[in-house]
Amino acid sequence: MYRFLLTPRWWGINIFVVLAIPFCVFMGSWQLGKFEDRVHRHQEAERRPAPGEQKAAPVDELLPVDKETSGRQATATGQYGKQFLVPDRELDGKNGSYVLTLLKTDGGRMLPVVRGWLPKGGHVPAAPRGRVTVAGALQASETPGTDGVHASGGLPSGQLGMISAASLVNLVPDDVYDGWVTLTTADSGLKAVPAAAPEGSGLDLKAFQNLGYTGEWFVFAGFVLFMWFRLLRRDAEAARDVALGLATERDPSRDPDPVQP
Repeated sequence: MYRFLLTPRWWGINIFVVLAIPFCVFMGSWQLGKFEDRVHRHQEAERRPAPGEQKAAPVDELLPVDKETSGRQATATGQYGKQFLVPDRELDGKNGSYVLTLLKTDGGRMLPVVRGWLPKGGHVPAAPRGRVTVAGALQASETPGTDGVHASGGLPSGQLGMISAASLVNLVPDDVYDGWVTLTTADSGLKAVPAAAPEGSGLDLKAFQNLGYTGEWFVFAGFVLFMWFRLLRRDAEAARDVALGLATERDPSRDPDPVQP
């Protein structure tokens, strides 16, 4: 009754099933592993002391900015120079701008320092003169996908759409740090900009996407097995009916020609 399994059609079906199910299980397990890795990193981040509670260190010792150093208290000494406004940045539900001033450090490099947040229409306070030492939370350079970033450009002179070395390299003659600092205590007339959590340190949407993809791959593996069993039962019932004389085996060569228009 199961001789139909030796037909070319069923050879093709069986080969597809044998290859598809392990592939789906592998992909589902890989996505599950990605989800578990994100959970593990999130748990490790929660066990570590908060970045703001760790001892401050010179900015050069904390570079490059990564998940462990992002948010750490960094210090630098130098003189303030060129200043920019970073528009359309929200704080406490209000629209305003970051006041970003470049600090020329003792090493000669420029460190972008966000001295604080200014409400829309507010007066921009001048930067302190002379040699200063700043302390604040170290942040990674922004990217086009960061909230509030003007990646398309077209801003007036003196405004900056994205806080990054790439956006400043053509505006200042000196080397620029690949990272920036937001002051813990804002300068007079400004509000301190809180540090953002490093990317990938929490259970974000991507983590749950991995979990969703895990379920999809396992469901697809089950669907392939279900369809294989359904086709097997259908052809087995047809073969049984032929063996019992309840039906005749269809001969494709005797099928009527399709009606020509």
